[in-house]
Amino acid sequence: MDNADVEAGGEEEFRGRRGRKYRPVVDDDDRAVLEMSSMDPSSSSSSSSVSAHQASLKKINVSSQENSGSNVKEGSSASHVQANGPQKESKLELFGFDSLVNILGLKSMTDEQAAAPSSPRDGENIAITHGRPKITAVKSGTMMGVFVPCLQNILGIIYYIRFTWIIGMAGIADSLLLVSFCGLCTFLTGISLSAIATNGAMKGGGPYYLIGRALGPEVGVSIGLCFFLGNAVAGSLYVLGAVETFLKAVPAAGFFTESTTVNGVKVQSASVHDLQIYGIVVTIILCFIVFGGVKIINRVAPAFLIPVLLSLFCIYVGIALARKDDPANGVTGFSLETFKDNWDSDYQKTNNAGIPDPNGKVPWDFNAMVGLFFPAVTGIMAGSNRSASLKDTQRSIPIGTLAATLSTTAMYLISVLLFGAIATRHLLLTDRLLSATISWPFPAFIYVGIILSTLGAALQSLTGAPRLLAAIANDDILPVLNYFKVADGSEPHLATLFTAFLCIACVIIGNLDLITPTITMFFLLCYAGVNLSCFLLDLLDAPSWRPRWKFHHWSLSLLGASLCIVIMFLISWAFTIVSLALASLIYYYVSIKGKAGDWGDGFKSAYFQLALRSLRSLGANQVHPKNWYPIPLIFCRPWGKLPENVPCHPKLADFANCMKKKGRGMSIFVSILDGDYHECVEDAKAACKQLDAYIEYKHCEGVAEIVVAPSMSEGFRGIVQTMGLGNLKPNIVVMRYPEIWRRENLTEIPNTFVEIINDCIVANKAVVIVKGLDEWPNEYQRQYGTIDLYWIVRDGGLMLLLSQLLLTKESFESCKIQVFCIAEEDTDAEGLKADVKKFLYDLRMHAEVIVVTMKSWDVQADSGAPQDESVEAYNAAQKRMADYLAEMKATAERQGTLLMADGKQVVVNEQQVEKFLYTTLKLNSTILRYSRMAAVVLVSLPPPPVNHPAYFYMEYMDLLVENVPRLLIVRGYRRDVVTLFT
Repeated sequence: MDNADVEAGGEEEFRGRRGRKYRPVVDDDDRAVLEMSSMDPSSSSSSSSVSAHQASLKKINVSSQENSGSNVKEGSSASHVQANGPQKESKLELFGFDSLVNILGLKSMTDEQAAAPSSPRDGENIAITHGRPKITAVKSGTMMGVFVPCLQNILGIIYYIRFTWIIGMAGIADSLLLVSFCGLCTFLTGISLSAIATNGAMKGGGPYYLIGRALGPEVGVSIGLCFFLGNAVAGSLYVLGAVETFLKAVPAAGFFTESTTVNGVKVQSASVHDLQIYGIVVTIILCFIVFGGVKIINRVAPAFLIPVLLSLFCIYVGIALARKDDPANGVTGFSLETFKDNWDSDYQKTNNAGIPDPNGKVPWDFNAMVGLFFPAVTGIMAGSNRSASLKDTQRSIPIGTLAATLSTTAMYLISVLLFGAIATRHLLLTDRLLSATISWPFPAFIYVGIILSTLGAALQSLTGAPRLLAAIANDDILPVLNYFKVADGSEPHLATLFTAFLCIACVIIGNLDLITPTITMFFLLCYAGVNLSCFLLDLLDAPSWRPRWKFHHWSLSLLGASLCIVIMFLISWAFTIVSLALASLIYYYVSIKGKAGDWGDGFKSAYFQLALRSLRSLGANQVHPKNWYPIPLIFCRPWGKLPENVPCHPKLADFANCMKKKGRGMSIFVSILDGDYHECVEDAKAACKQLDAYIEYKHCEGVAEIVVAPSMSEGFRGIVQTMGLGNLKPNIVVMRYPEIWRRENLTEIPNTFVEIINDCIVANKAVVIVKGLDEWPNEYQRQYGTIDLYWIVRDGGLMLLLSQLLLTKESFESCKIQVFCIAEEDTDAEGLKADVKKFLYDLRMHAEVIVVTMKSWDVQADSGAPQDESVEAYNAAQKRMADYLAEMKATAERQGTLLMADGKQVVVNEQQVEKFLYTTLKLNSTILRYSRMAAVVLVSLPPPPVNHPAYFYMEYMDLLVENVPRLLIVRGYRRDVVTLFT
């Protein structure tokens, strides 16, 4: 491509790998990028070089907002391209993308679908439009999208028909405290909600979406379902409030009447049966409206706002004009004396209708007032529930929610003072619709406003609750909720029917004062979840936590969560325990039956942050023996043939669990694949998933790692150097003894085995080699007898610690520990035994100490050939080693070199070889003599002799383990792992 082609970049088009053409996304001066992204030399600019496949593609019309005036038309051939400059074909080889949209980074990171996919398939005629996708749905702003819905939900039935009664019971002082207390709780929750909502894109589901994405699917679903129940029950609250207002305004409409005499005055109240009948009818009618869809609801819902505002205006005008125009009995107007009389509380017993009755069965106190009033300050989630229909969620939700919370709280505080100053306590307690009684110009107008406002709130509950349930179902966490799934843009009809059924069930109860505490618990659970989510995210302060709302702090979120929990227990500890138990049961059910969500989990992030801080606090210093804990590196498939679908020996995982006290601790399961990393990377990923699934199946606390290396020795050398972080590196290498190397003539095993042991010694790692792994017991096979330790060299107490860990498992808990101290004949056996007993006593370990003396090799050489049980194996090993040595000497003489084995020079002292053979023979005979019936035997691992062939060391080891069915060969790493001190 020449410079002239670059200068024509404004109109030039690039042809992709599949024949698509794109405009260059570079400046005219950026020629280096164009040269890197040009075609290969074999490509031609003529149309004859275009393949038949490219020629058969249909046109793709690429338009740009910046260059809207230039239209580029493409035909079925490259020769039909019309441009202002010379045409050159170019491939985007540097980036490897099929679409210019991907290169520009215009692919949406949210779930909003663009008008056309970024990579059109062959044969499709698709136009790709640059810039922001078209928005077809009408979006709401802060006022109508958040502030008004929150205001409409907060100013509900409690304010109209229960607020004056609460003032009469609690008095002005306690009422002010009550409003401030509950308002502070919702205000702090609003701050937490604002912080989470401004941290990223917010989708459907409201608080469930926020909590689930912050604390994980289990917490999200449990609190989300409780919040759904709260909304469904709240619908019945609003329905009963509307019906009660209607029956109060039109007493003749009631089929049943109830009356109570209070201080000689006969007071009529709505019958429970009337509330049930009318409530069921109204719920069914609202359900039919909800079935009409969101369009009908959006058309009807704004009409409910006007009666609310107008009714508030009439109430405040009526308060101002009290006693000036036909005063009612008990209305005193603004009176300092009335204010003083109503200042203190007067908690009484009432009947089920709330009428004061000395013989009533419903006692009231401040805690009960909290439960009754708190639903009056709920509704702050109404804006977040409509997040999908907001123009700017990160701006509208904080401003609208907090503005509605502050304005309604201020209105409640002012109303406490006004109502407490114009009416007697008797009127406050007996007239449940005092707000309508004192309103201007007449009560009937207020009745209509109350009924419409409460029905509007009920309609919002019956609209939001099914969509919340559908959002939980669409996340596909709980299979049992699959019936409530809906397609995008569809109405949740089945969820609406289920919500209506719950609402009718609560309507049948017919008692507002019994329903409101239930709603309070569910809403408080949700608010506590929002506060805890913000607290956790703020405390962790991950890089992804960047909320635009800056007026928050983790202490405010913690205070909000604490207030929610305190309010729950203030209302009723019984209701609190029941609600928490319900949420816990849902959490437990989701954790067992649910599916993992594809979003982040705040708790896992907390664990991660805690691990990082703990790792930094540990530093790189040596771990004190008091805090030492085994971190085994399990070598899964070093040798031994296993089925392809078995990534690890089944009993190796059982043994790894035996090295942990009460199952605690971490293990690292490692396997090595021979080959080139680039060629075997996919095989390594598949093997890692298979090994990880196996670890989970075996209930092991550990992680799986797969390493690709040219050979097992190189792979293990890399693992032992790099695995782990700081003091959380594995400290014990566990592997299976290669019992099959001679049987299957695997000549490469001795050298690999010796190199692994030497690497562990150099890296200062302890080693545990398991012989007889096929016979290792599982957790259900109980063992009896002894656990025998042959303590030959000081190992920091690792063998002692392993024996104690074995005793903590059910399979070995019936065994006893025996410690065999191997000493030479001239050693003071009794003194050694006393010293070891004292040492074990100080270590708080119970074990029997036995001192075994052995003749030295020099004495045995003078007395002749050994007479032991394994003498045949001893003679066979001598013969094989003599043959191997003779073959090495012959090869060295033939090639004129020094003795070589395994590619390196060796030095063989035949007298030393005899000494090693004799020592292992005597130790094997001692084990067979004293520990034939032992459940497991532990013996010190002898280090590989320097400059000896690896084949010789395997002969020593084979003679040591001969005829011992279950053996642990242990080598410490010159560090104490047990301490004498508490």
